[in-house]
Amino acid sequence: MNIKVSTENNVTAIAIDRIEKKNALTGAMYAAMAAALVAANLDAKIRAVVITGRSEIFTAGNEMQDFLVAVEHRGGVENFPARSFMHALIDCEKPVIAAVNGAAIGIGTTMLLHCDLVYLAEDAKLVMPFVNLGIVPEFAASLVLPQRIGHVKAAQHLMLGEPITAQDALAMGLANAVLPASEVLSHARMIAGRFNALPPAAVRATKKLLRAANANALRETIDIELGIFAERLRGAEAQEAIQAFLQKRKADFSGF
Repeated sequence: MNIKVSTENNVTAIAIDRIEKKNALTGAMYAAMAAALVAANLDAKIRAVVITGRSEIFTAGNEMQDFLVAVEHRGGVENFPARSFMHALIDCEKPVIAAVNGAAIGIGTTMLLHCDLVYLAEDAKLVMPFVNLGIVPEFAASLVLPQRIGHVKAAQHLMLGEPITAQDALAMGLANAVLPASEVLSHARMIAGRFNALPPAAVRATKKLLRAANANALRETIDIELGIFAERLRGAEAQEAIQAFLQKRKADFSGF
């Protein structure tokens, strides 16, 4: 399995482990991460969750082959591969901590918007290239990112697809700290361990209060985005972008 789940010191660790494909996420991997989050949420012994990526990359985002399959998909958004993971993450009552090394592309970045604490390696780079692929943002990024960093900066990164360096993410309030790559995971685990000394019900109640204002809007926006995402994915622009990627050439949108 390309998702490694382990428990130590009352902390569940979810590691993306598909190095040969730059930790790109498949439908099965989304399902495994969702199951791990649900299990951690239900286990009274678990005080926190850490999400990380093996080796030198957090995740390259969605597996391109899944994009091709999704082109033929005609079901509702409830069947979209990543949706169960999205809802499991926003529904998790326990603190979720991200330890990010290297590139975090697409959902690799948007999932960070729903983690409670985010620690980045110095070489981390956050990229949301949705428009470049002829599609639109997902995981309620169109709602949460402008709230966090303002409309004009959100437009810069969602509409132009400009990457965000670790230091810029820290300055924007998208991360708690930037650390050497060799220290980011151990630091995240140490922070997660601190929840063992805190009253768990109070922690959960505080997290709920922090997220209460957006709770309904998040779910609505996730499904609205996924509906447009799926529609765009079957469109000519996305097809050109995907074929260009597979053929290792620059996409040409001049005729659109």
